[in-house]
Formats: sequence, structure tokens, C-alpha cells
Amino acid sequence: MRILVTGGAGYIGSIVVEQLVEAGETVLVFDNLYQGHAAAVHPGARLVVGDLADRVALESVLAEFQPEAVMHFASYTLVGESMEQPFRYLGDNVTNGLNLLQSAIQHGVRRFILSSTANLFGRPRRIPIDEDEPIVPGSPYGESKYILERILAWLDRLMGLRFATLRYFNAAGASAERGEDHRPEQHLIPLVLSVALGKRANVTIFGDDYPTPDGTCVRDYIHVIDLAQAHILALQALERGSCTYNLGNGQGFSVKEVIETARQITGHPIPAVVGPRRPGDPAVLVASSAKIRRELGWQPRYPHLYEIIESAWRWHKAHPNGYGDHP
Repeated sequence: MRILVTGGAGYIGSIVVEQLVEAGETVLVFDNLYQGHAAAVHPGARLVVGDLADRVALESVLAEFQPEAVMHFASYTLVGESMEQPFRYLGDNVTNGLNLLQSAIQHGVRRFILSSTANLFGRPRRIPIDEDEPIVPGSPYGESKYILERILAWLDRLMGLRFATLRYFNAAGASAERGEDHRPEQHLIPLVLSVALGKRANVTIFGDDYPTPDGTCVRDYIHVIDLAQAHILALQALERGSCTYNLGNGQGFSVKEVIETARQITGHPIPAVVGPRRPGDPAVLVASSAKIRRELGWQPRYPHLYEIIESAWRWHKAHPNGYGDHP
């Protein structure tokens, strides 16, 4: 199958591309490299550097490649930044998504996978969170994803575009060749590991007064390879119709637990300091993945926090400067 992957040079997108190529698919990556890295793109995929805001470039790629499916990862993704710059998220994320959808439909695409988010559930009523949980986005970032989910529902109804929205929780870990390298880095596990690598003095815990067992936020960490496999299963399932799935391991770990596990793996003390809460951070976010397990047979291969962090540690040790190691 010919698959266009937007944002396929980023952390999650690049590992999905890796898994697609290894499964024998034909993949073209469209990425502006704002947070992505050309070196992260699997050599078996083709990279076109371009921006979804550029309709001419987008039309050219679609006309030439004629994809049978699109996986859409390209997005601004920082919850905290979205609270400070709402127009970037409610504007660019939505407008660029619409550009992609309109062009894709015009070029005959009938399968679409949306990278969505657990930030749809800013105030969950129950934990773990299933697909019936009322959507109350926790930030403009979450709102932008919800808007795209609603647009997809209309395009399915009116134009026959089959879609899967995958609402994942905290992607983490690495494959043997690809890992997490954001500039600047905002995610907990790579920040913790950067302390162990001697690249920073300590890690900041954003609030220790949440209503959780140790006072720090609790999150559901899912290995990025397991996440990638869910995308492949969802793509295959579109033959039966559109679908929506929450993706996580179904168990939560606090910030302090992540830091302590990283200390065990790295053998480094990893000093931590407590800072103020970040806007938009719920106390607990843990997914129920019962639906995708039941319907698609998805089963995480790496469900344990230790092996998730250990895989990330191996990659960061081998690439202490991230993709800056490569020309």
C-alpha cells in the first residue's frame, strides 16, 4: 500500500514509518522538519521536505505519489505552549489539517489515520479512561485534535472517508535505531535521561501537591513500537469502517516513579527539584485500551515501565546528541 505520512520525521511518526517499511509498505514522508529530523526517516522511505500550509507543494506530492492512505502526525503538540499561544494551535493545527484532508479527498484517498491525544480528557470522570468518556479538552492543543476528529466524522458521513482516530497517552521508549529528540525537549523520560547523561544538573517535577499517592502527576506510558503497531492494525481495520481507540497500557506511573526507575536503570542519582504546576496538567491520565484489544487484537509487547525506559536509555546512550550525531 502507498502511504503518505505527515510528520514522519518526528519521534512517533518516524517509528511508525520504520514499522510500515519493515512490513513491506511503500511510504512517503512529508515533513517541514520543524521538530523532525531527516536522519530519523527510514532509508526505505522517501522524504519530501514541505509544509502543510503550502497547498501547492502538498498538491504536487499527492498528485505524484497517489497515496492510498494518509497517516497524519504533523502538528504542534505542546500542551503548555498551547495555553500561551492558542492561535497557533486552534489556527495552524486545524487549518493545516483541513488543507491535508481536502487535498487527500481530491486525490482519491479513502483511508486516514489521525494522531490524536489523551488531552481530549482534561477532567476525566473515571480512570481508566475509555472511549465513552465525555470529551472536555484540557488545552487548545487538545481542542485542535477534537476539532479534527469532528471534521473526520463529517467527511466519513458525506464523502466516504474512512478514518481511525488514535488517542494515545504518553508515548515513550525507542526502537534500536530511532528515539526521542525534540528541540527543546519537553517530555519527562528524555529529560530524566539527559540528567543521567550529564547534559543537565537536575530534572524538575512540576507540582508535588496533586491528589495522587505521592503528590505527583500519574501518566500511562506506552512504548512507541506498540503505538506504531496499533496504527498498522487500525489501518487494516478501516476495511470494516471508521473507528476510534484510546491507546495506553492501562496502568499509571507517577513522575517520582519514573525518576526512581530511571535511577535504577542508569545507576545515576538524577537529582530532582520541585517546581510549580504547569497549566493544563490533569492529576491522572490512564487509558483503557480494552476496545482496541478486543476488536483488533492489539497487545502491547513492552508493557512495563522498566523496559520502556531501558529502551530509551539504550538509544540516548548511543545518540547522546540525538540526531545531531548524523550529518
